[in-house]
Amino acid sequence: MTGAKTAVEWLASVAPDPEACRWEWERNPRGVALLPAGKAWDVLILPGALGYPTLDVLTRILDRPGPVLADFGDSRVGFLVPPGTAARWLGTGIRAAGPGTWIVVPHPGRATTTLRWLVPPDGSGTLTDPTLLELAMHEAAAEPARGGEKGR
Repeated sequence: MTGAKTAVEWLASVAPDPEACRWEWERNPRGVALLPAGKAWDVLILPGALGYPTLDVLTRILDRPGPVLADFGDSRVGFLVPPGTAARWLGTGIRAAGPGTWIVVPHPGRATTTLRWLVPPDGSGTLTDPTLLELAMHEAAAEPARGGEKGR
């Protein structure tokens, strides 16, 4: 399987009807599907001003973080993390999407007008470790105080 096809299968596996999800991605001109969080992944949604610098820190310490979404307004960045993370997350200003929450997810092989993958899923199930994500957020938040570049 190609990477995009494997990623489609992995993402669609959480849908109530995976075949309908794949069909929606292929035929919907928006190229998005609504998927439930809390099964294969939760999502931690950071403000863009923190999310982009956090992703920069993560990519310096990891070969490849888990999948990361962004809206086209760059106002929010969503990190896919292991299920159960949302229930334990206490970060102020960070939205946690877990069981009972639905996420708009773009097709992993195509751009959409509303969302995009900053780090697309590869179908392997790799997710960002929430402890590393938290450390990266602290590092990203501290960088401007040390005279580093400000977030996007």
